[in-house]
Amino acid sequence: MSLKLMYITNKPNIAKLAQDSGVDRIWIDLEYIGKEERQKGLDTVKSKHKISDILLIKPILNKSQLLVRINPIHENTKREIEDVISNGADIIMLPMFRTKDEVYKFLKIVNGRVKTSLLVETKDAVNNIDEILNFKGIDEIHIGLNDLHLEYKKTFMFEMLIDEIVKNLCLKCREYGIPYGIGGIARIGLGSV
Repeated sequence: MSLKLMYITNKPNIAKLAQDSGVDRIWIDLEYIGKEERQKGLDTVKSKHKISDILLIKPILNKSQLLVRINPIHENTKREIEDVISNGADIIMLPMFRTKDEVYKFLKIVNGRVKTSLLVETKDAVNNIDEILNFKGIDEIHIGLNDLHLEYKKTFMFEMLIDEIVKNLCLKCREYGIPYGIGGIARIGLGSV
């Protein structure tokens, strides 16, 4: 496995700079459903990206891939996925899923047209991980420390790294042969480790 660097932005000049600096993936973040309630009062990134941002970023990428995080499964998921794919996403990330049925619905809609990434950030996703990892069509797993630490009522995000939960998720991904990553690194001088 190799280290892949990701950078969240919807600004073309920043995306170009990140790509030229060796960032593997430019990340557009469409997730807003439930995010404010979950992270209320916390100093977290709450992007205001739009599907139309894909059309701004995609044409400038010639080395980096475009990853788009959609909303959790909701009544307009199919339309959102169709729009994200037709606008040029290389990878679609599903956040805040809890059940294998949600993952199945996501994978069925994507139907192998682009790569898929599951963002594990709920207790239920952790508890159902074996059933979930049995599905075909999962290209990678990303472990979201921020929401996962909130679900487990930890005092700070990186506490999850010394817990058996993240270790076990990583071991499961290896067992199933699915590449995985862990998120949550801040800019230099910010974020406490």
